[in-house]
Amino acid sequence: MNSPMQNLPYQAALDQALSQLIDVDRARYHRFWSYYRNQVDLRAALYNPGPAEHPYRQAQEWGLPPRLLGNDGLHNRKNIVIENDIRWRIDASVDYLFSRSPVLLSTACDPARRAALTTLLNHILAVNGGVLFLQRLALLGAVYGFVDVLVKFQANPGAPEAPFAQSDDPTGGSSPALPPPARSASPVLPAASQSDPVAAPGSMNCQNDPGVNCSHEEALLPLARRIHLEIVEPTRAVPVFCPTDSGRLLAYGQCYDLPGQAAAARPSRWPRLRRAVAAEAAAPRRILDLIEPHRWQRLRDGATIQEGINPLGRIPLAHVQNLAVPFQFPGFSEVEPLIPLQDELNTRLSDRANRLALQSFKMYLGRGIDDFLSRPIEPGQMWSTDNPAAQVQEFGGDANSPSEQAHLDDLREAMDKTSGVSAIAAGVIKNRLGRLTSAAALRVTLMALLSRTERKRTTYGQGIEQICELALQWLDWSGLFPTRPDQRGIELHWPSPLPENDLEKLQEAEAKLRVGVPREDVLRELGY
Repeated sequence: MNSPMQNLPYQAALDQALSQLIDVDRARYHRFWSYYRNQVDLRAALYNPGPAEHPYRQAQEWGLPPRLLGNDGLHNRKNIVIENDIRWRIDASVDYLFSRSPVLLSTACDPARRAALTTLLNHILAVNGGVLFLQRLALLGAVYGFVDVLVKFQANPGAPEAPFAQSDDPTGGSSPALPPPARSASPVLPAASQSDPVAAPGSMNCQNDPGVNCSHEEALLPLARRIHLEIVEPTRAVPVFCPTDSGRLLAYGQCYDLPGQAAAARPSRWPRLRRAVAAEAAAPRRILDLIEPHRWQRLRDGATIQEGINPLGRIPLAHVQNLAVPFQFPGFSEVEPLIPLQDELNTRLSDRANRLALQSFKMYLGRGIDDFLSRPIEPGQMWSTDNPAAQVQEFGGDANSPSEQAHLDDLREAMDKTSGVSAIAAGVIKNRLGRLTSAAALRVTLMALLSRTERKRTTYGQGIEQICELALQWLDWSGLFPTRPDQRGIELHWPSPLPENDLEKLQEAEAKLRVGVPREDVLRELGY
């Protein structure tokens, strides 16, 4: 089946979203990641085989002026100094947000049911990476401004399988006819059979009997392995919104290019035609995986090659904005406002490096002295001349430049204010704070970072809640772990981002118990 993509009812919105991604957003996103990583390109030495002090290129050199890079970027290069102040700020903000995993607790009313759901959700997070998965979310969100997670159900947990594909080959193959949206006949997720090693549909009906099988680790862990959390690379994300309602998501897609396959060599009387056929076969193929609330399809170069139903009835997407931005799909990128300041900092550091290279050693101008060039200047060396106008003039050396240092300090302070991450967050103390005698003093010092961390906890907390809700809905659809919509909620309890004394925390907990705070609430605050 090879139906054209032009039959989609939201074709205009899809074309606009693809154009925005390919023509505008991809270049921006690649630049954000390059400034965060500042990766070193060693291939530059191949294009400049001559002797060079630094035979490599760095990503942040993109923002340096031509007077430092030379006219062509290869010759007449000056000393380039890159101090990546962006990366350690991003890493510090990620560490403060997800240094430890938050505590996930189900909000189900029945205690046994709540315990089983809590265990299951923590297993789902653990098998998908745990705190490492959360740190990846925070890193991508901080760099790009947002991060998307597709919650997928794996019919065969042993083999990685995309739930919205018919075959393992994304570049071809025929697609079967679209079956009716019946649970037992779904081409996306076949229902579990009686021979399933986990459970058959209905055999773990915890709604009727909350204490049967649900609380056992050996029963819940295989269920958790069926849920796959796929982080979508922002350079592939294609959200399609309703033209009349900007908050209504019609479809969600991933657009990427696959390398072409080399054509088989066949004898031909027409060499030009043979080369054209080979070039067409080797050309990359653009793939678009499109998910709608009730169906999915995979398109190659605009033609549908696979399709099927989406039995969930909704797009299994958890969208997280790094910092909330109204009326926009992307959130606030923490790299974007730092790029101009980072360019200015690198430019001034490179200028200072070139000035120091020229003025590191004192130089002398000799006038009216014979053999001045052949006789070195060194201790004990003497010259004699009959020329009364003879003179040795000293120049050069590293002169003090207070304005230059003040400018560098102002740039770093501006980056502190823009990012909300000061040097003390990374453990750098420059005699500015005196003695930190209490946690309150540290909180005042890190006020900007802590307030931004709290804002992020709101957005990322909502994303984690959506992930848990979608995972439980998939398990309910499959019949392996039935749940009601009111049982899929969770509570998140975040650990303190600041280092704390465990003894002081225990003493505070004892004081709360004495005044009547429930024991469960106290243990939850302690992270148990």
